[in-house]
Amino acid sequence: MPELTHRRRMLVLAICCMSLLIVSIDNTILNVALPSMQRDLHASTSGLQWAIDAYTLVLAALLMLSGSTADRIGRKRVFMTGLVIFTLGSLLCSLAPGLSSLIVFRMMQAVGGSMLNPVAMSIITNTFTDPRERARAIGVWGAVVGISMAAGPLVGGVLVESVGWRSIFWVNLPVGLAALLLTLRFVPESRAPKARRPDPLGQLMVIVLFGSLTYAIIEAPNAGFRTVLPFAVLALAALIGLLLHEPRRTDPLIELRFFRSAPFSGATVIAISAFAALGGFLFLSTLYLQNVRGLSALEAGLWMLPMAVPTFLCAPLSGRLVGSRGPRLPLLIAGGALTVSGTLFAAFEAETSDLTLFLGYVLFGIGFGFVNAPITNTAVSGMPRSQAGVAAAVASTSRQLGQTLGVAVVGAVLAAGVSGSAYRDTFVSAARPGWWILAACGLAVLVLGAVTSGRWAHRTAERTAERLRSPEVREAARAGT
Repeated sequence: MPELTHRRRMLVLAICCMSLLIVSIDNTILNVALPSMQRDLHASTSGLQWAIDAYTLVLAALLMLSGSTADRIGRKRVFMTGLVIFTLGSLLCSLAPGLSSLIVFRMMQAVGGSMLNPVAMSIITNTFTDPRERARAIGVWGAVVGISMAAGPLVGGVLVESVGWRSIFWVNLPVGLAALLLTLRFVPESRAPKARRPDPLGQLMVIVLFGSLTYAIIEAPNAGFRTVLPFAVLALAALIGLLLHEPRRTDPLIELRFFRSAPFSGATVIAISAFAALGGFLFLSTLYLQNVRGLSALEAGLWMLPMAVPTFLCAPLSGRLVGSRGPRLPLLIAGGALTVSGTLFAAFEAETSDLTLFLGYVLFGIGFGFVNAPITNTAVSGMPRSQAGVAAAVASTSRQLGQTLGVAVVGAVLAAGVSGSAYRDTFVSAARPGWWILAACGLAVLVLGAVTSGRWAHRTAERTAERLRSPEVREAARAGT
């Protein structure tokens, strides 16, 4: 990729952030609309879980394929294709006649979305080559998540109240079209110097692993252990198959050598934990605010602002801290805030008091605002630029897998404890195990952030990066050419 002017780099960053905005805002808007969808489509709790997880599940399953494909055939080309598919899928979601068709169109959205975030991050990584400038750009990228969380509930609440839940998908249409035209005009094409060959068997096993695991978790409360056991076994078999198959390939779908880097492995597990907390948090909060407290979609959206605003404010601060002091401090702040927030709800029933509910939301927003930048920067900064797309895709996959599992596990726990005839009376007690799970996710972020950001961890990252470079590149580096 040719060296761009500062103004052009900022424009490329803005275009990439537009893609993140429509992919991220889709989840926050949808959560606010869940109770309305439940009434209109006569959906059960598991039906609502699938409306969310169908999107995040397909994203998680295809992100690595999209990242490696973009490195191979061109990042701009794949990015534009994703914008077209995502925008068309959004239009079809707004026209869905029932829950089944909505889930199918959500999956179509996700196919397009899988071509956006990891590819956009790869474009950013190759555009901003200076480490400090890249860390700041990633901080801006993380701030867009905060914008989507702030705007999503409000915009979604207004649309659901005034027009109906179908209108939440209309937001993506103008943004998607604008991003498509700007990408065509201003984003330069780039690709990895060495093309990676497709890995269809690895991709199939990833789909089987994620799909079977999610189905087993979501359907366990309703279908029973015996029904979901074959799917759990299938998921385990797919995982073992991946671990045996991928190291034997020259160009694997999942580069398992990445995980020899302690910071990279830590960032992966932190991403899963943090986004599992986010998925479960949004799911529980939306159902509680509207179905238990009886608030409207707009009122529920306003109640989400104490979480969304700190996320928006803390994300760029986290990016600057990562650029100047490294990832440890942001991760410690994130893990501590997420843990305390989950504990407030789990141990003290924070949702039953306006003051503690507000405090719990603020703490969660601070924690989530600080966690994104160190995850992304750690995932891509220590890897060779030629594999930036794959590394970014693994990080993005971890996020989506975490959110999928968060909704699946917390929703399953809630479904098992809520009584249909006494929904409002049993919700708080049924949700308590889910809040403990979210507190545990925050504790995982805290511990891993401390452990994987030390000097020994950085040494493992350096050794891993050295092994990942081609023999020709290593020889040239030793010769000083």
